[in-house]
Amino acid sequence: MGVEAGAQAARSRALAVLRIRSRALAVALLPAAVAVILLAGGSTGHLVGRGWDVSRWVMGVGAVVVLLAAGAIALVVARARPAVSPTVAIAEESAPDLYRMVRDLADRLDVPAPSAIALTPDCDSWLEDRTHPAHGPPPQEDRDEITGVRGITPGRSRRTAASPVLVIGSPFLWWMRVGELRAVLAPVVAGTGPSAHPDIAAARRFVRGLDAAVAVTSAPRGPVFRSVLAGVGWVARLLLRSCRGHAAEMERGVAAAAAERAQAVDYGLRIVAQEQVGLAYAGWDRLLTRVALPAWRMGRWPSRLDAGVVAALTELSRRDRLAEGFASRLGERPACDLLEEPGSIDEATSLLAARLFHGGPAEAGPDWAPVDWQEYPEEVVDRKWRTDAARLHRVLDTLGVRRAPDPATPHHDAPTLARVVEHLTDPTAETVRYGETDGEIDAAGPFGTVTTPPPSLDTPLPEPEPYKAMAADDEELGEGGSPHSAALAAGLTAELAREEAATPPPSSAPPGQGPDTALWDDGSLPLFPLQPPRTGRELLADHVTAMVCCAAMDTAGATPGLDWLDGPTLLVNGERAADLAPRVLCLVEDGDPAPLRAWLIDLGIRPEKPVRLV
Repeated sequence: MGVEAGAQAARSRALAVLRIRSRALAVALLPAAVAVILLAGGSTGHLVGRGWDVSRWVMGVGAVVVLLAAGAIALVVARARPAVSPTVAIAEESAPDLYRMVRDLADRLDVPAPSAIALTPDCDSWLEDRTHPAHGPPPQEDRDEITGVRGITPGRSRRTAASPVLVIGSPFLWWMRVGELRAVLAPVVAGTGPSAHPDIAAARRFVRGLDAAVAVTSAPRGPVFRSVLAGVGWVARLLLRSCRGHAAEMERGVAAAAAERAQAVDYGLRIVAQEQVGLAYAGWDRLLTRVALPAWRMGRWPSRLDAGVVAALTELSRRDRLAEGFASRLGERPACDLLEEPGSIDEATSLLAARLFHGGPAEAGPDWAPVDWQEYPEEVVDRKWRTDAARLHRVLDTLGVRRAPDPATPHHDAPTLARVVEHLTDPTAETVRYGETDGEIDAAGPFGTVTTPPPSLDTPLPEPEPYKAMAADDEELGEGGSPHSAALAAGLTAELAREEAATPPPSSAPPGQGPDTALWDDGSLPLFPLQPPRTGRELLADHVTAMVCCAAMDTAGATPGLDWLDGPTLLVNGERAADLAPRVLCLVEDGDPAPLRAWLIDLGIRPEKPVRLV
């Protein structure tokens, strides 16, 4: 009963959408119908006279104009390419077990099987209609409308059925077990039943066509085309507003019918699997923002992101007592075993994720190379820290900050952490003087060697006015931080902007290679930015942290590491160094170096020693 009720509600709403389409067509034909009546009345001698002749001419011309306008609108709606989600196609020969499982699930649900399967770098699954002619391949290629990737060749024959494509979130395949994936996909696959109804399919095509027409008219064009398409866009938006409520209720009815039908398949397991959906989403988001994003900014893209989700969630289960039961699941068969070459597909989805979330190039190159997890600490973490430290010292040079207070100091021209700390130190906020521990000043310095004493409170500081001028655009540090911090943050922001401006734009993948980019417009990448642009304070804190880590690696034997939940991390004696971030913020925001200096003393890091930069 629930299935029939949901399907019937969806069909009634679909008919409402189609009635709006019919009314629009009737409005377009109405002037022509009136003109025909007037012409017929004149030819039969019933509507004669000068007034009727003028009416016939006016209505005839008006009918022609309206018909031409309606034809232009219909042409734009018909030829506009509906939006398609960026995915990686999975051909049946590359995942026969996965296709077999989906078909068996469709048979158990008594619905049509999806026409194809594709993966997306997201924690969601849905059905997507790709029957529009614009989504088809070029006639000479004779390939399936979903382009294969990296040697994964799709079927040669073009799809003729109207069944939608099943899009599966790639993290699900690696984290979920086979039974859990089947339970999660059951409501999605059940949606092919209502989707096959002619009225629902026609209503969806009409709404998607209007949406695509609005996108076409909103695209930047010349003044002539913009004025011509303005009317088309107005009509398409009007029809969309009229259809909005009915289309939303239609989709709700389809979802309700699919959910009701899916209760007959693995309902108990689906309740447990939904917990894994939320866990996979949390792990995927943490992996992208904390681990993948630093690599993308360095021109490297991790080639096994989906495998990294398993490592991240396994680490979470080790740390969190609430997740202790999830680790036992790893002994069961993972859903990625349904793929013939999971490594190749993981690489393709990882590259697509980098393109969507960061706007990287469509294919690997000298400045956009894949990186394995084993190489991540050296290829990404170490290079990131040293690159940031080099940029920090370049900005300090631009600001005219001396490398060392005394030219006679050894390595006075080399980059040191002490230079950064002394520049950011606010004498009015410093509570513990350099070299002072437990109320006693060590004449040999805090690190057991004779060092040049830092400037005392009587030493004149640089005039703050030029710093305030450079940081005028950075309200966050310009108001709450010291002038030195504000100027340094503004210089880092400008330096990063120059580097990004000098970077060439990413290129598109050649036809037939990479993800199915032929189905979506990549002109506005990244489509889904992970984080907003970093503020001046965040940039300065990141660069100071990088400088501290470089000093730790070069003077205390620390090593770069990878934390699956927190990203790049500093390892001292094989253990993760903790409590660094709040100490850096204390220096950056308050100008107080005491917490950071105490942390350096505890770990034996010597800030006066030079560090190696890239």
